[in-house]
Amino acid sequence: MTLNDLIKKMKQHPRYRDAGMILYHNGTVRNSSRSGTPVTGLKIHVDHDKLAKLLERQKRREGIVEILVHIIEEKDLLPGEDVMYLAVAGDIRERVLAVLADTLEEIKTDVTWKEEYFPG
Repeated sequence: MTLNDLIKKMKQHPRYRDAGMILYHNGTVRNSSRSGTPVTGLKIHVDHDKLAKLLERQKRREGIVEILVHIIEEKDLLPGEDVMYLAVAGDIRERVLAVLADTLEEIKTDVTWKEEYFPG
């Protein structure tokens, strides 16, 4: 799946016209860890039960039309490659921004974990 595929899928949602804003996040592999250490790549692991519960909970928030996520998992990824696409559609900016931020944070902290590969 590509980001364009995700956009097309969002536009097929039956309530798409209720959305006044759609935010798309495209996470990519950095060439260094958060601490600045160079990395040669990474692999992402996903807890699908936690992801499903998170999306179900976030979709119930006021004004949210749809949330779509695609995570490239269990594959060795190189710096510059896409890791995750996240899309949030909702009625107004403030709600969409909050839900995207909250959903992304929980995906990163509670739903996924990564293996980083280092040179040498």
